[in-house]
Amino acid sequence: MRLHLGSDHGGISLRRSIVAAAVERGDTIASDEGPSDPADSVDYPDVAIAVCGRVLADHGSVGILVCGTGQGMAMVANKIAGIRAAVVVDPFSARMAREHNDANVLCLGERVLGAELAKLLVDEFLRARYAGGRHARRVAKIDRAGG
Repeated sequence: MRLHLGSDHGGISLRRSIVAAAVERGDTIASDEGPSDPADSVDYPDVAIAVCGRVLADHGSVGILVCGTGQGMAMVANKIAGIRAAVVVDPFSARMAREHNDANVLCLGERVLGAELAKLLVDEFLRARYAGGRHARRVAKIDRAGG
C-alpha cells in the first residue's frame, strides 16, 4: 500500500512509529510530512492539506495524519472534497471506516493512543477494503455534501 503520512509537532513520535511499522510490513512511504523536532511548532491544517492533496493525486493511496488528538487533522481533512477522514481509537472502527465509509485518511492522536494500539489500528485500516454495495449510496451522499 502507498502511504502519505503527516503530523504536527504533537504527533512526531507516533508518526515515526507508524512509518517504521509500515516499512517493516512492506508498505511504500510515498511521503512523510511534518517536523522532526517537537520544538518545531507547525500548524496542523498545513500538514493535513498537504497530505490530503497527495492522497487525491496518488489514486489508491491512503493518508495517515497524527496530531495530539487526531480531531484537528480530521476536521481539516474532511473539508477537502474527495477526502473521507476518520478518527478511530478501536480496531472495529478502523475497519468499518474503510469497509462502510470508504475512508481514505486515518487520523490518530498521539496523546490519546499508545504506539502499539496505533499500529494495530493502522493494520486494521489498511487491511480493510471498501465493501461498496449498499454503502455506495451513502458514500455518494457524503461526497455530495462537500468538503
